[in-house]
Amino acid sequence: MDQLFAPWRIEWVEREERNEDVDGCVFCTLPEREDARGSRVVAASERAFVLLNNYPYNPGHVMVIPREHTGDYRALDDAVLLDHARLKRRTFDALETALSPDGFNAGLNLGRSAGGSIGDHLHTHVVPRWAGDTNFMPVISETKVIVEAVEDTYDRLHAAFAGQPGATDRGPDRTVELRFD
Repeated sequence: MDQLFAPWRIEWVEREERNEDVDGCVFCTLPEREDARGSRVVAASERAFVLLNNYPYNPGHVMVIPREHTGDYRALDDAVLLDHARLKRRTFDALETALSPDGFNAGLNLGRSAGGSIGDHLHTHVVPRWAGDTNFMPVISETKVIVEAVEDTYDRLHAAFAGQPGATDRGPDRTVELRFD
């Protein structure tokens, strides 16, 4: 098996300044803010929301996050689990509409040792992938090339979510609200 050694990532893992402008859990605070665009909250359902990653691996890298504050997946009740799953499905649809990826990586990092930088509030990463989207840049120059600004991705995803059945679009700076009927 080939392994990629990425020692520059340790700076992110061990950083001390984490979301200085947020009191408490960032995942509990961000969806409550009025400025969804500034907070990067692009869509929400009753029990979960979709947040663009500030440090994406690829354009469209989002997290689908239950509103319930827990790091234990087994602690979520059936209503939250179903809502979270439905929102993930809608997220795949929105990403396909907005960005036309060739595939996705999706998964949970449960706990710090699993790679989760926020271990006490679980979240599912969804990363769009394209054939050939990895290259030599991170290996030889410690540089990841992101081909689209997060703000532009927000606009594209916002429009894609807004076009879905059961969506309520309250404007470009507000979260698209989704209902599952």
